[in-house]
Amino acid sequence: MESVYCHTVKYYETDKMGVTHHSNYLRFMEEARIDFLDKIGYGYRRMESEGLVSPVVSVSINYKRPTTFSDEIRIAVRLTDVGAAKLCFSYVMTCRGETVCTATSTHCFVADGRPVLLKRTNEQLYGLLTSLVEKD
Repeated sequence: MESVYCHTVKYYETDKMGVTHHSNYLRFMEEARIDFLDKIGYGYRRMESEGLVSPVVSVSINYKRPTTFSDEIRIAVRLTDVGAAKLCFSYVMTCRGETVCTATSTHCFVADGRPVLLKRTNEQLYGLLTSLVEKD
């Protein structure tokens, strides 16, 4: 399943050179990921109300082309892997039909401040997420 989220670059997200500051792409990834989870009916509010959080444990970002103020960035996000203790997303960001950034993020699951195995802690969410991973 691919989810698409659009972000319009704000003026404050640009640097002195007039391009989108590289640190903002990480925020755009989070916006797209939250939107993805909301669309599947298991957003952060629901997870947190059930005592579960999913912090980032690693990120990889490859910048391809710059974007500037008022550009609309289309962020395609996919769930690429779900394990008992982690999940991975991939992101492809485009603007005017050109790829501007590709990225991945890996997340673990934590409850009460301790890492947990999602498969044991929340079988419903684990089943939903595993059903969304594309099989080769």
